[in-house]
Amino acid sequence: MNRCGIQTILLRCVRSLLVFIAPTPLLHAQSGDASAVDRLIGRLQNLPSVEEAAVWQDQYGPGVEIVTRHYQIQTTMLDPLVLTPLPGFMESAYRAYQSQLPAPVDTRFKFRVILFGDREQWEKFTTEFTGAHAPVYLAIQKGAYYLNGLCVAYHIGISRTFSALGHEGWHQFSHRHFIYRLPSWLDEGIATQFEASADTNGRFLFQPARNLIRLGELRKTAEDGRLMPLDRLIALNPGQVLNDSDTTSAFYAQAYALVRFLREDLYGIRYEQYRRLLHDGLEGKWPLESEVCRLAADRNIPLTADFNRHVSRRLFDLYIEPNRSVVEKEYRLFCRKIISPIRIKREKVEPSSDGK
Repeated sequence: MNRCGIQTILLRCVRSLLVFIAPTPLLHAQSGDASAVDRLIGRLQNLPSVEEAAVWQDQYGPGVEIVTRHYQIQTTMLDPLVLTPLPGFMESAYRAYQSQLPAPVDTRFKFRVILFGDREQWEKFTTEFTGAHAPVYLAIQKGAYYLNGLCVAYHIGISRTFSALGHEGWHQFSHRHFIYRLPSWLDEGIATQFEASADTNGRFLFQPARNLIRLGELRKTAEDGRLMPLDRLIALNPGQVLNDSDTTSAFYAQAYALVRFLREDLYGIRYEQYRRLLHDGLEGKWPLESEVCRLAADRNIPLTADFNRHVSRRLFDLYIEPNRSVVEKEYRLFCRKIISPIRIKREKVEPSSDGK
């Protein structure tokens, strides 16, 4: 994997998440008390979304393994307030991922998720799992990452942890089921749709319109006059702006808004075009040159900036609209509409001691 590929994965991992709350206090099971772990497992086994719960034998700390219909969740986070809704959340996310597709796909093997109780455990695992690339992943301050079929996170508060798992879970799902890799703007834009959710009696409803972090970033970007032209947005690989936090947040916020625009604007006037783009990527039917399609399907090579730029523009022209200036105007109007209720707090700049 070259540097560009590593940067792209890193930027998938580092997220400004939805709700900032203090981590819930750990209950006695976190200390490794066997009877407390057994009680926790008994509680988990009674949940409707859980097929099996058992002790997870690992080297990082006391843990449990939770098996649902589509997920194998291994965790050292033993707080019942976190683990009780987690199986339902992951299954709800799976159903939400499927809803993006024109027809459901068959998942034959369970997705694997590891959730650590603290950063120290996460760092130890990440160092061993990512090898020579460990410094890149250890630079993540808060969040999760997806790599080689595995979604890895550590607890940073219930809402923020679930936001990270919802986002990275989409990458895990699309990487397994789509024949072609999606362009960066589309893959990241869809992933941001699963960062905000509400619990409805154990089933989670994902609410993109309430993703206040992305909406706040979008408003700030617009107020600062930094909205990217559509042509640049769809061509950008986030690895290209790794060291520019403002451009990075602008990219994710605008990709979030662009996916919503294609799905929602003017009562979904472009929704079928959007679905066809996804459907053909899922089944390997993009009408592109054979060599381009071969590269799009090859997961063993990194998604380079040049390849992403070429494919993104071609697909947008083929499926959405070749006259991007028309779409640009409508997209910006949509952005203004969805950020109009959002208020952001600016940091006050204090004058220097010399009055300047």
